Amino acid sequence: MDASLDGVLTVFCDLDGTLYLGDELIPGALEFLERCEARGIRRFFLSNNSSRSVEQYLAKLHGLGIPAEAADIMLSTHDLIAWLTDEGVSDTYLVGTEGMRTMLEGAGIETRAEAPEYVVLGYDTEITYDKLATASIHLHAGVPLVASHPDIVCPSPAGVSGEVIGIPDSGAYMALFEATTGVRPVHVCGKPNAGMLLHKVVELGLEPSECA
Repeated sequence: MDASLDGVLTVFCDLDGTLYLGDELIPGALEFLERCEARGIRRFFLSNNSSRSVEQYLAKLHGLGIPAEAADIMLSTHDLIAWLTDEGVSDTYLVGTEGMRTMLEGAGIETRAEAPEYVVLGYDTEITYDKLATASIHLHAGVPLVASHPDIVCPSPAGVSGEVIGIPDSGAYMALFEATTGVRPVHVCGKPNAGMLLHKVVELGLEPSECA
């Protein structure tokens, strides 16, 4: 493991299903992070899961014994906010959690607009029929759709005897909206889009070869 980190200055670590699964650390995850710290390698924690806010992720990481600060967390929601900001969008209708709502509204983006410029879709673990119906009405009226990430399923240890199964994620909701309205997103943020990482690589003044 140490040899594979030769020349690496920054590591971008995926979270769900990589460092932990549910409320359990993946074996070896903490040891890997400790080796990175011992070698002076900067760590960022990366997730497409837009259901949680930065504060909620920090609480989870701290609860698992992983030291982290807000600046260490990179979410698909950050990528989405950057895209909406670049497009000059301020009025949206959000299909997403309250945690996601706080991040968008904290960036000055309205999430309950009566005449939205975009329907914004995230991994909504608080989904209701009213949200689905209202979003569908906007989509039928010609409002474009943008999504935080493309993942169809989120890994969960909720299967029989604790095996890992897939539960519906943002991509599954995309399929639902396409089936009911014929609308597909005009843009999908998050991994595997390179933009989710490249802005941080540029900000840190790094070469891609110095990152893992």
